[in-house]
Formats: sequence, structure tokens, C-alpha cells
Amino acid sequence: MKVILTHEQADMDALASQLGAWLLFPDALPLLPRAINRNGRRFLAQYGADLPYIEFKELPRAPVDTVILVDTQSLITVKGMSAATRIVVYDHHPRRDDLNPEWECHLVTSGSNVSQMVARIRERGIPLTPIQATALALGLYEDTGSFTYGSTTAEDLLAAGFCLEQGADLDIITRFLYPPLSAGQRKLYDRLLRQIHTYIIEDHTILAAKADALDVKDEISSVAHKLRDVLNPDALLLLVATQQGIRLVARSTSDRVNVAGIAESMGGGGHKRAASALIRPEGSLSRDETLRFLDDQFEKMVANLAPHVNPAVTVAAIMSRDPLILSPETPVQEAHRLMQRYGYEGYPVVADGQVVGLLNRREVDRALGHRLDLTVRSLMAAGEVKIAPDASLDELQALMGKTDWGQVPVVSPDSGEIVGIVTRTDLLKTLSPAPDVPSQAEVAKKLAQVVPPARLALLRALADEAAQINLPIFVVGGFVRDLLLESPSLDFDIVVEGDAIFFANRLSDRYGGRVLTHHRFGTAKWILRGNAEKLIHELPVLDAGDESRLPESLDLITARTEFYEQPAALPTVESSSIKMDLHRRDFTINTLALRLDGEHYGKIHDYWGGLSDLRKGHIRVLHALSFVDDATRLLRAVRFEQRFDFQIEPRTLALMEESLPLLNKLSGARIRHEILLILAEPKAPQMLARLWELGILGAIHPALPWDEGIQGRLHQLDRLEVDPVWALPERFGSQSRRQTLGYLVWLGRLPEMTLRSIVSHLRCKSEMKDLLVATSWVVHTLPDLVGQPPSAVVRELGKVTRTALFAAYLITPDDGMRDLLHRYVAEWSSVEPGISGEDLRAMGLRPSPAYGHILTTLRDAWLDGKIHDPAEEAALLEELLAEEHLNP
Repeated sequence: MKVILTHEQADMDALASQLGAWLLFPDALPLLPRAINRNGRRFLAQYGADLPYIEFKELPRAPVDTVILVDTQSLITVKGMSAATRIVVYDHHPRRDDLNPEWECHLVTSGSNVSQMVARIRERGIPLTPIQATALALGLYEDTGSFTYGSTTAEDLLAAGFCLEQGADLDIITRFLYPPLSAGQRKLYDRLLRQIHTYIIEDHTILAAKADALDVKDEISSVAHKLRDVLNPDALLLLVATQQGIRLVARSTSDRVNVAGIAESMGGGGHKRAASALIRPEGSLSRDETLRFLDDQFEKMVANLAPHVNPAVTVAAIMSRDPLILSPETPVQEAHRLMQRYGYEGYPVVADGQVVGLLNRREVDRALGHRLDLTVRSLMAAGEVKIAPDASLDELQALMGKTDWGQVPVVSPDSGEIVGIVTRTDLLKTLSPAPDVPSQAEVAKKLAQVVPPARLALLRALADEAAQINLPIFVVGGFVRDLLLESPSLDFDIVVEGDAIFFANRLSDRYGGRVLTHHRFGTAKWILRGNAEKLIHELPVLDAGDESRLPESLDLITARTEFYEQPAALPTVESSSIKMDLHRRDFTINTLALRLDGEHYGKIHDYWGGLSDLRKGHIRVLHALSFVDDATRLLRAVRFEQRFDFQIEPRTLALMEESLPLLNKLSGARIRHEILLILAEPKAPQMLARLWELGILGAIHPALPWDEGIQGRLHQLDRLEVDPVWALPERFGSQSRRQTLGYLVWLGRLPEMTLRSIVSHLRCKSEMKDLLVATSWVVHTLPDLVGQPPSAVVRELGKVTRTALFAAYLITPDDGMRDLLHRYVAEWSSVEPGISGEDLRAMGLRPSPAYGHILTTLRDAWLDGKIHDPAEEAALLEELLAEEHLNP
């Protein structure tokens, strides 16, 4: 006979695991435990008749050859078992140290034990009835906190999806997930609430309470859930006296408080965020003795909390991951090259997998200064100084003070490998008064308020997909900055601390669309264009017609670091951590990151002082060589300063002045791109004025002009209403109308030769060059056209596009010239003779150059008022035909 057993005080995960085992082994008997929590009892009372469970009294009297033990590793004995009974375990809790090595164990790390049962059911193609699917799903939902606990895995979600496909009823699940407290549970709730004690350990709030529950027959976990939801601590520990013994129910909302460790110290176990224990006293105790035993256990528990609470900020949180390491035999020249390339001040020295020293830049510079041909072994500070990732900042501070090492290797206690390096600068930044960082809830609320529903649903989908594979993903830079400045943008890129190309392909497989990849930079573009309708259907968007709010594509970028082989060159890149990825950015206000995946949704990461500078209104570079690495940052510093009404802080301003000559090393195309970005801004006049003030315009090209007149004309563009008569297009290739007119009114007064020199330096496209040259020609020709007959004006201006004419109209301050331009566009340019070439052909005239002369003369006569009606035009035509000796 085969029997399926589980633990006492069984919850729905235990009961559902028994059902799953029966589905896999239908010849086994799922034996209900004697004690089942109230939720399980309610479910069985309503639906038990449709399920295969039996009670102890129904167990046949027969030898038990196999016990299938689910959701526990603690075996209870039943009649018929013997030493020969085979024990098979299916559980998701950590392996017990005293587990019998002869048992056959199937241990997983999923949030619910049901997940592994469902995975096997799915593999074997076993069909489910709706009530079986509902029971299995209820176990999944209950033990994962509706998939919100940190222990939840992708396997849990896949199992739930299968149950829903098989007909699981979500209405039933909802009804049994949140049952109201019974009268006995409400009484216990009130007792515990009166006995709550608060403990602050490593900045975590832990609430602990004890109570007499000898008169309560219902399970305790529902009371714990209710208290946790009401009080919202980092961890909740309930110790209650029951008829079975002292029962611990422990819940945590943070992985930093390991309630499984607390439960294990009291003879129990569980997961980091949900655990329990049952402490049985020796012998039979009276009620008073039981309550004294409860007091003793409570004191022991709270005295032993600290080892199970990790610091709110550990070394792992501030270290730089995957540092470069050196061997003792590395030549000093190679060490210097690495320091130049990556910018690090210190490198761990490792021999045979062990830290043997630290090499810092000062010793390398001294050796090279004295032209010494040495190895790292001769220069390093010898020692085995290291620290663990979960060490507190107090430990780190003490270690740095004791050893005087400014960079300390971080070593995994499990593998012994170096996993990071932490510097004195990292420590000082963390210990300095931190800016008021918005909470995850505040950031999530901001996102919900300002991001359109479709894009918000897309963000949440990305977050959920990343959480399934434990992949950290971030929105970075301008989107985060603008969100915190209350001026959010709709465009965002995703930085992946891992493989962005892999993640993009996973998204494409899940939601459709195409993926374009760039393996050199580890970037991918997920093309959503043409897939919006399907994607909207997949996403939980209330407004199904909102697909127009989805981006056409989404860029996914592998977190990387950059180094520059020479000033102003394009960077060489390598994959890295989010911290180092943010360090490659231009200014501190653009180094903010917003994490999306799982429980981290809405968390702001600020490694480089971005929040502080955002609040102070400062534009600050991250390091002294920032403009050497990329001189276009000179223009961007001014753009951000003027856009946000910030100030470039003094040190950055000094570095900008020193870096002006580097603009000569930039390609004209890169400078032109930055200028176009400026011309698209509402504050473009202020930005260009600031560039002139700081000498940046002159450093780009000495002939680039600036004066109050140019500034005034650019300001006109803000309130410009273009008369339809000008017939200007909205866009000029990739440029907007504003950008194009900005270029023309800024440079259009320059002489042609000067203008050609500038457009050549900036590598302007031919269309833009032609427009600028045409505008300059009109501006300089207009004075000669004033007083000329309309026909002469039309002959000259007819060669030029409307855009160049309109730019000249904006540039010239003379009302007479402006009137002349407007009359040309509104009146004269549309004047044509009543006679056409077809009319001349109809008269029997053979086509010849005379056609052009005749028609032009007729048009000029109309323009200049020499003829006023068709009869006069016919008479003039007769004269012209006679002059040309033409006889129709």
C-alpha cells in the first residue's frame, strides 16, 4: 500500500501537494492530517467530496510499502509502516541536516511545493478537472502570497498558468485566499496586538508578540497575515501557547531579515520570508507552567535576533563588482596601462586564488617616475586584507582604519573568489548625509500618474519578465531625472545588468516583434512597430485603443563601462555593473537609475551624487577627465544648465575652460548634432548666448556669430505664426521646422564665403548648405531690389526656395524689404500671363526659344502694370510676334 502524508496544521500548499502526488500516483492514498488550518477545512467541507482524500479512520489495515511525503521532511508514523517502508520526499524547504540519507528526495527551491508536482503533471500530460486545478492553484497562490513573496520563482508562475489553462476558478481562489478571522482568531489577534514589542536591528523594524492561545483551535497563520498587513513591519514574530506546544509563526517583508534562520534556531524551518516552529516542552505542563515556558522561549528568541538580521546597507551594496585583479608577476608597465585604461586607483593582487596584496596608483607612478623595471610583487602593499559581501559598514570602516587600505577586496565566504572591491570613497559617500531619496511607493505612484497606461503596462511587463529570471533591469538617465523634476518624458531606454540581447530575444518570444542586435556594444533594439495590437492584447491595459501610446521600438542596453584610447575618440566598451555603467555618463544628474524588476520596482539608485545635485540645481561632471573623454559634453553642460535653470558648478566650469581646445579634435558632424539638439530647445537663444559667453562658439569656429539681434530673432521662433502663404513644410528631412529656421536666422546674414567655411567645418548636409547659402544671397541682394519693378524682383527671387525667403524675411529689420518679400510671395510669384505655351502652339507657332521670351514679357507686363486686361495682352502679343517675325 502507498500512502501520501504531509505535516500537521496543514495549509493549502500541503493539501494541494497531496492532491498532486495522487494525480501522479493514483494507486496511493492521500491521508489527511489530523490538524488542518481553518482555510483548508473550509475548502474541504465544500469541495472535499470531489477530491480523493481519506481520513485516518478510513486507512485500510495493510502493510505500507511506500510513503510519499509532501511539503515537509518530518515523517509521522502510521500503522502498517516498517523499517522496510520506502520514503519518497517532495519538498521545497531547505534540506534538513538530520534527513535520513536512505530516503529518496526531490527538493526544489520554488515558492510553493505544488509547483514541482504540477510540473510533473504537465510533463506527463495528465488532465485535470476544474476543481483539481483550483485546489492546486490555491496552494500556489497561498504559499507565494499571490506571487509577491521573494521566494516566488518562474516555476510557480508556470504552474499557475497551467492550472488556469486546466480550468482553475479564480473566484473560488479569491474567496479562500482571504477568509475572515474566526471568533477565536479575532480574540487572539487582540491579545497579540496588546503584547507587541518593537525591536530596531540594523535599521529594520521587527515586531514580536507572545500570547496564550490554549483556547484557540484555529490556525495562527491567518492572524499573522492580518497583523502583518495592518502593522507593515520588516518582520513579524508571533509566539503563542497552543495545545500542541509553543508555536512560532514568522513572516518577513525583506530578505535582510531571515525568519527561516530564527525558526531553525527554535527547531523549525521554512523560507527567508515565511517560517514556523513548534516547540514541545518535556513532559506535561500545567497552564501556568506552559505560559512560563512561553515567556522563556520568547526571551530566548528576541535575544537571538541579531545574527539573523543583515545590515540595511552592506558592503555588497556599495562595492564595485567583478574587479580587475593582478598577479604578483605583472610588470609595472602593464599595471600602469590598466590603470590608465580603466581609471581605477587600486588593484587586488592575487596568487593561487588568495589575496596577497594591493597595488595602488601612487606606487606605480613612483616606479615609472624613477624608471624602475619592477613587478607588482615589489610594489604592492602585502597582506591578506579582505572583507565579506554581507559585512556591515562599521566592519569595513574598522578594517580600513586598521590596515590603511583605501581599496579592500570583497571575497565570497562560500567560494573564496573575489567578487568586488570597495573603496574609501564608496564608504564616505555612503556615510555622508544622504539626500532624501524618494521611496519605492512614491516613485511607483509618480510612474502611475505620468506614464500613459500602455507604456506603464509595458514597463511592468518588462519588470515581471526580468523578475522571473532574476535579471536586474533599470530605467536610467534623463527619464529618471525628468520624473523627479516633475517634467517626465515618455522615452526611456532599459539598461540590463546582464545580457541585454538575451533579454530582448526573450521579450520578442513572449510578446512578438523583431530584435535588432549590436553584439559589439551588447545592445538590442526591440521593434514594436506593427506589433502594437497584439502587445496591447497581452498587456493589462484598460484602454485597448491606447496602442498609439506605445513606442515604435525599445532600446535594451547591457550595463557597460567605457574607456577612451585618446581624447575625443569614440569609446571602447566592456560589460560591467550598473554602478560602473552610470559612471560613464556625462553629469551627475544623469546618473540616476530606477530599478524595475520584482520587489525592487521603483527603487532609485544614486551612486554618484545625482540626487544632491538635482536638488541644488548643479551641473557637475563625474571626474576631471570627463571633457577630455568627450568634448561634446561642453555643449551638453550648457544645454542642461539653461533648460533646467541650473548652474554649472565652479569646478566643472574651470574644467570646461581648460577643455576648449579639444573641440578641434571633434568631427564636425558630432558638433552639428549637438547644435541641432540645442536648436530644438525652447531656450535655444539662452543656450547659444551662454555658449558665446563661455567661448565655446568661438572655439568651434571663429566666425560663428552672436549678438542681441540674433538672440531676438531666435526668440521670435517661440511665438511664430507662419502665414500659410509661405507654404513652409513642417520638417526638412530629419530636422524640424524650428531647427531649420534656427540655423538660417542664426547664420543667414553671414557672407557666402564665411558661411561655406562654417558649413564645411560642421559637415552640414547639402540641403542645409544650399538653404544657408540661398538665405545669405537673399539677405545681401534685397537692398538692390528695393525700388526695382516687380518683374525684376520676380526674376531674382524666383530662383530661391520659400524657406530661404522666409528666413530672410525674419532676418531683415527693414520694413520695406520685408514688405517686398511678402508681396513677392503673396502676389507677384503667382502672376502668370493669360496666354500659355499651348495657346501659342494652337496658333500654329512651332516651339522655339521665342516661347520663353514671349511668355516672360507678357508676365512682366502684367507685373509692372503695362497691361491690364486680355485685350491689352492680345495687342502686346501681336507686337511680340511681329518683333520675332512670327506669323501664326
